[in-house]
Amino acid sequence: MRRFLVPLAFVATLSAQPAGTAAPPDLDQWVARAMRTFEVPGLAVAVVKDDVVVVAKGYGVRTLGKPGPVDARTLFGIASNTKVFTATALGLLVEEKKVEWDAPVIRYLPAFAMWDPFVTRELTVRDLLVHRSGLGLGAGDLLWWPASTYDRKEIARRLRFIPPATSFRSAYAYDNVLYLVAGEVIEAVSGQSWENFVSSRILAKVGMSGSNVRHSAAAAGGNVATPHAPIDGKVRPIAPFDSDNTNPAGGINSSADDMAKWLRVQLSGGRLADGTRLFSPETARQLASLVTPIPIVNPPAELAPLAGSFNGYGLGLGIRDYRGHKALMHTGGLPGYVSRVAMIPDAGVGVAVLTNQESGGAFDSIALHVLDHYLGAPAFDWIDGFARVRARTEAAEAEGERRATASRDASAKPSLPLAKYAGTYRDGWYGDVTIAEQSGRLTIAFSHTPLLSGTLEPFQHDTFIARWRDRELRADAYLTFALNPDGSIDQAKMRAVSPATDFSFDFQDLLLKPVK
Repeated sequence: MRRFLVPLAFVATLSAQPAGTAAPPDLDQWVARAMRTFEVPGLAVAVVKDDVVVVAKGYGVRTLGKPGPVDARTLFGIASNTKVFTATALGLLVEEKKVEWDAPVIRYLPAFAMWDPFVTRELTVRDLLVHRSGLGLGAGDLLWWPASTYDRKEIARRLRFIPPATSFRSAYAYDNVLYLVAGEVIEAVSGQSWENFVSSRILAKVGMSGSNVRHSAAAAGGNVATPHAPIDGKVRPIAPFDSDNTNPAGGINSSADDMAKWLRVQLSGGRLADGTRLFSPETARQLASLVTPIPIVNPPAELAPLAGSFNGYGLGLGIRDYRGHKALMHTGGLPGYVSRVAMIPDAGVGVAVLTNQESGGAFDSIALHVLDHYLGAPAFDWIDGFARVRARTEAAEAEGERRATASRDASAKPSLPLAKYAGTYRDGWYGDVTIAEQSGRLTIAFSHTPLLSGTLEPFQHDTFIARWRDRELRADAYLTFALNPDGSIDQAKMRAVSPATDFSFDFQDLLLKPVK
């Protein structure tokens, strides 16, 4: 993979620090190496230790090829690191006795429903936050990703049409759409939109004056990092995700300066800088208590120190052990923005790494290096470990795609004339998808998702590949038709071509039926 050098730009860390709080002495060199290794144009780092902001610093550039530096106030989309803000907002309403964690959602949203009437009746406010509803991984994300014409309330209404993947509360499967519903609960109970509530009741009180709560603000210009991603093997700027439908799941844009303030509040159990409280010790306990267990998986050999004894999800936070300590962690991912927040409360340390390129190896190698410094852990080369895992993963993905292509029977043509595949197809929860025949080629268009339009290339038999016109999507998908005995089309199903496709492209959950 092509590598490049990026200039470092930063603001000064705090000069007077109590003994034991100093940052890793090699932090700047470590960050520079991680950025080169993982091709990250710019990132920001915040470190808090024992209630002291040790680091609030920017590195690199906002936009590849341009001189504008990342500084401590540069905004990045923090994506799913927003989730704990939504959980905190609900905690504030619980403290005001306007919401109960274990009350059914339908107490606050009477029209809300899931596929199973039992789940509709039993799903609680807590369940909205902990990924155990029975929905599959990323289920329903195509209702909002890529940006759709559905509004927030319609997305929530359509959840009743999504079949569960598992029984209720029996398994962990990460979702975004129920955080959207959590935002609707906040609005119904408080009389304020999620955006206004979080802005006024959390960001303003914490002093996160530079942050905002809308995906769309990432496109507003100013001191904002440009998102980047590898497109056809080359890292370049891409368009930011600008739909505000799912702000409660991932809409906050923040900076190193402001995330440092947030880390202080979380690590102190809810105390603000002036000694007053944003939230109570009980709310702090609720946020950081494991609710949904996640199976323990041995890490790759290259990342052996990640081995743990417990893992699970609390209220907007992942909860696991790291080197013998309870750790609160979460990642965030949007097109061109990925981030990591990690806190070890008993060591009084927290770190946030915000980046403008899609490399988990970059944010994790930096965050873990910082944690290891404060824990006095043995030296470990996280950059090398994540780089080797990345190389092996990319090779496996490429081999999987090669095998799929090699197994193709190029002589197996579609069963029907192309015009016979044309028509409107409907999925019970997404809506309509239109296939048309034009000049001897098939096209496909998702009726509520303008970016999901492209051509259908014959693959083999009655399977085609949807090649989306917007190549930044990186989400080409197989489309396979099943025929009735009389040769008419019974249904069509989809799945992503590449295993590297983002899970929010949940094509596999669609069951497309011809509209008669």
